[in-house]
Amino acid sequence: MERPDFFTLKNGEKAKLPFSNKEYNQRLNKLRDSMDRNNLDMVILTSLHNVAYYTGFIYCSFGRPYACIVTKNKISTISANIDASQPWRRSHCDNVIYTDWKRDNFLKAIVSIIGRDEPPKNIGLENDHITLDMKEKIGSIFNFSIFTDISKDLMKLRMIKSKEEIEIIKNGARIADLGGEEIVKNIKAGATELEIAIAGRDRMEREIAKTYPDAEYMDTWVWFQSGINTDGAHNPKTNRKLVKGDILSLNTFPMISGYYTALERTLFLETVDDNSLKAWEANVKVHKRGLELIKPGVKCSDICNELNELFAELGYLQYRTFGYGHSFGVLSHFYGREAGLELREDIDTILEENMVVSMEPMILIPEGKSGAGGYREHDILVIGDKGAENISKFPFGPEHNII
Repeated sequence: MERPDFFTLKNGEKAKLPFSNKEYNQRLNKLRDSMDRNNLDMVILTSLHNVAYYTGFIYCSFGRPYACIVTKNKISTISANIDASQPWRRSHCDNVIYTDWKRDNFLKAIVSIIGRDEPPKNIGLENDHITLDMKEKIGSIFNFSIFTDISKDLMKLRMIKSKEEIEIIKNGARIADLGGEEIVKNIKAGATELEIAIAGRDRMEREIAKTYPDAEYMDTWVWFQSGINTDGAHNPKTNRKLVKGDILSLNTFPMISGYYTALERTLFLETVDDNSLKAWEANVKVHKRGLELIKPGVKCSDICNELNELFAELGYLQYRTFGYGHSFGVLSHFYGREAGLELREDIDTILEENMVVSMEPMILIPEGKSGAGGYREHDILVIGDKGAENISKFPFGPEHNII
């Protein structure tokens, strides 16, 4: 029996994707405009976020390569045979399946899409994602082609959100708030970080399914931290039991078809000492000022510099740990960061209408010092033509979050 190196399989019907056909076509047209400006004949997308952004398909790699091939007149995802026809059903385009029977059938699938008669002279790659091994293999089959890094151009295209994207992000912020409410219901002395987190995650996943009944459901999570575990913003939950007086960090992350949103709040269990209250109020003051500064026409680094000055005046700048905010869209804790839109000293991007950014100041006071713990608040803002809309509604600060 001769088994194929690659094939197509249209099993079932195309699924309802998170965005309209018009939306995907607009994204593709903008990508092809960028290809024209950079004189590219073909782009090979390999990252989860860019494949999802242009096709709707969120792949599960498990060590296998995946891609989306874009030329001036073709677009197709490439997926592994283990996924059968799910990638075709979830792709707003064609799909080619490669098999495992022979080594590097993935490369043969790429060639099958573009043909051998006119190999591309100029090819765009995601240098911030593609492995050295895969880049070398692709170079071996296109050995007369010139390769160009397009990762930053792709990032800039994703930084401006469409109306459909903003709708998903707003629903995500609403659902993050619901997860926060559920977490607060379960906070009590003796409860564990793990069990409290499970309650918040389950509430969000059920609401996502209610809001988007045709979606796939994956990756929604909660980090609920207490005591010393609040010192890092991305610390996993543990089985630690809460005790009276604990500093707590509530972090909910609903994932809707690859789109990330977040809610992060500092809380205390039953009581807060004076030094902790002082640190908390300082971080809240910076947070409120940061919310006021986010508007169109403002430079990211300028926001950062002003907030640094405020932290210095309050006596807490030395405890600041990371940037004041970041972009939203197709991203998670393992893909998709839009580093060109972060509120940091080294980012000079100008905020524009339809960008979406967070405001999330954090300070860490180490163990052994008065007020020890990690303090963090996080809201999401949609930039408008004149100002910004805060789409996070969960209350913050001592007057609300001493539980």
